[in-house]
Amino acid sequence: MGKFEIKKDKAGEFRFNLKAGNGQVILSSEGYKAKPSCMNGVESVRKNSQFDDRFERKQASTGHKFNLKSSNGQIIGVSEIYTTVAAMENGISSVKKNAPDASIDDQS
Repeated sequence: MGKFEIKKDKAGEFRFNLKAGNGQVILSSEGYKAKPSCMNGVESVRKNSQFDDRFERKQASTGHKFNLKSSNGQIIGVSEIYTTVAAMENGISSVKKNAPDASIDDQS
């Protein structure tokens, strides 16, 4: 089962990573100034990850990546760089599978 890890970065902002059951990071957030905003981001990922059209697939200079967007088009999470389209699609599938029921590990 996946989990959201919430941490405070060196700049004092809150960030979350969605990790798959194997511990691999599959989605990362932007920095949030307040913890409640970060928690809202987690809930937005839970909801929006179930809609395939919210995943923006992109060609990167070194491979492929995706962004997860909210219904208003705002980016709420970004992936790592994948070497192939198939690997990127597996990452998207993992977000869809893990996000809705992922536990929260607050390390902030």
